[in-house]
Amino acid sequence: MTVPTVEQAIIRAHHEEWARLVAGLARRFGDLDVAEEATADAFLTAAERWPREGVPPNPGGWLATTANRKAIDRLRRESQRDARHRAARIVYDDTPAEPTGPVEDDRLRLVFTCCHPALAPEARVALSLRLLGGLTVAEIARAFLVQEATMARRITRAKAKITAARIPYRVPSADDIPARLAGVLAVVYLIFNEGYLPGEGDEPVRADLTAEAIRLGRLLRTLLPDNGEVAGLLALMLLTDARRPARVSRTGELVTLAEQDRGAWDRTLIAEGNALLRERIDAVAAGGDSPGRYQLQAAINSVHTDAPSVRDTDWSTIAALYDRLVLLDPSPIVRLNRAVAVAEVDGPGVGLAEIDRLAEVLDGYHAFHAARADLLRRLGRGGESRAAYDRAIGLAGNPAERAYLARRRDQLAS
Repeated sequence: MTVPTVEQAIIRAHHEEWARLVAGLARRFGDLDVAEEATADAFLTAAERWPREGVPPNPGGWLATTANRKAIDRLRRESQRDARHRAARIVYDDTPAEPTGPVEDDRLRLVFTCCHPALAPEARVALSLRLLGGLTVAEIARAFLVQEATMARRITRAKAKITAARIPYRVPSADDIPARLAGVLAVVYLIFNEGYLPGEGDEPVRADLTAEAIRLGRLLRTLLPDNGEVAGLLALMLLTDARRPARVSRTGELVTLAEQDRGAWDRTLIAEGNALLRERIDAVAAGGDSPGRYQLQAAINSVHTDAPSVRDTDWSTIAALYDRLVLLDPSPIVRLNRAVAVAEVDGPGVGLAEIDRLAEVLDGYHAFHAARADLLRRLGRGGESRAAYDRAIGLAGNPAERAYLARRRDQLAS
């Protein structure tokens, strides 16, 4: 067997087995550090032995056995050094775990542990990427533009808080899942958005983060196949990520939806996202729950991706979907996006009036000024448009977005 084939097998096993291994060890040994380090050691051992011995017939089983032994070895060493007899005894306990939630899957328990509301939002993101995604501390630190030592401390503190606060390694009760799941989905979507349009840094797009978010979304879909918002978030990410190949020009400038080469969009991702949406439409028609915010956002993106050109976009449907979304999420950002759709239906003057109502709360948000600049341009108010573009450029952190805004400003008539 060639080394590249072995490397591919290890990469595939990492994608498929990391979260399962960490979650299983965390349940058995009750220690996130032990679970994480034993899993990492198992993959390190695989990287050393598989090139010599070949890929085992059951890579997941081999890794699980190896990780379990690594965890036992560590706890034995610690029990000898620190007299942690209680921790040591657990290694001999092979009795099945007691039921800890409505869905019997260790990974789901780990999801809810990583995203527990007692943890700060940035800690939830870091733990999710480390324990569920298997990213290294260095990779997570680079993604969020902090020093590796800073990120390591953040993860360590989060795990210590889980232990100190006695946060249970379990999913909530069936009645509590909808409320707690909202926080889990928010973490996954935050990871996706940080990859799709990073707020700061030199990279216009972080494909590694969007891929991790989609992978976490697929995991949640596997664990909660009947949940509409889980399906909606996955569909939303797929439909959005499908446009990524056309999102940045060769010169590193953001390419807006109106200017993108639609032939470059990933039709496989679009088909998958639309299939999830059709499934949700059928479920609602059969008496299921009304669509939530992620399902509505996915539907909006579906209308965009279905249009052969920007001129053929069904803006009336998009505006109607935003009307429904505002009822669920009346946040200023949603209202801003709705105003942009209203401008396409009722004209730039009407849209600008809607946007200006948000001036007080969104003055520090670059997209607010960018939207104003575009509508002022369309209304022939060049001086005001230029000022709005300048404000947007000053607030934008993404280099591709700044380049786009600067070009649009410079195209204004003097």
